[in-house]
Amino acid sequence: MTQSCADSLIVLDFETTGLSPDMGDRAIEIGAVRLEKGQVVERFQALMNPGKPISGFIENYTGITNRMLNQAPPCDEVMDKFADFIEGSNLVAHNASFDKRFLDAELGRITRNYNGHFACSLLIARRLYQQAPNHKLGTLISFKNISSEGDFHRALFDSEMTAKLWMTMLADISQLTRVDDVPFELIQKLTKTPKKAVNRLLQALP
Repeated sequence: MTQSCADSLIVLDFETTGLSPDMGDRAIEIGAVRLEKGQVVERFQALMNPGKPISGFIENYTGITNRMLNQAPPCDEVMDKFADFIEGSNLVAHNASFDKRFLDAELGRITRNYNGHFACSLLIARRLYQQAPNHKLGTLISFKNISSEGDFHRALFDSEMTAKLWMTMLADISQLTRVDDVPFELIQKLTKTPKKAVNRLLQALP
């Protein structure tokens, strides 16, 4: 893909039956927002039936019940529509390795793919906000005084909060570097930079 700005992409979040698709876990909800020049221009949200009951822990954690999922369309149907939604866009998630595993697994089941690249807001936050108490999404929202009204652990709300955090981080990077349109490639490079070398990387930018 050609070089692209980090303020125009899709921020996504999955709720799932467990931690690993390799252990048979499935997606139960997808939420995503499309950012264009930092503004939310489109949303995607859907529950999906994983074909098996979810545990009481997951019901309590997410607020998603087996009854809700029994009435939802199957994963394959939802993910086919989501593949269309994300086509051609770069992607962001908080703890992206988790969401990427489920995205890859669910799309693999229906032989769909995507051509965007992933970035992780958690890894960026660890480098920019090293003094934060921890780097959970809710903690960072509070740490940066970002307004939030809703319930974490639902996919659309979490993706909207991640998008707000993402734009806050881009603004902070711009302030540190005087780069107005932060390239997505810089974000990817930053995630691989040791914490102690972050300031040196940012200050070296033209």
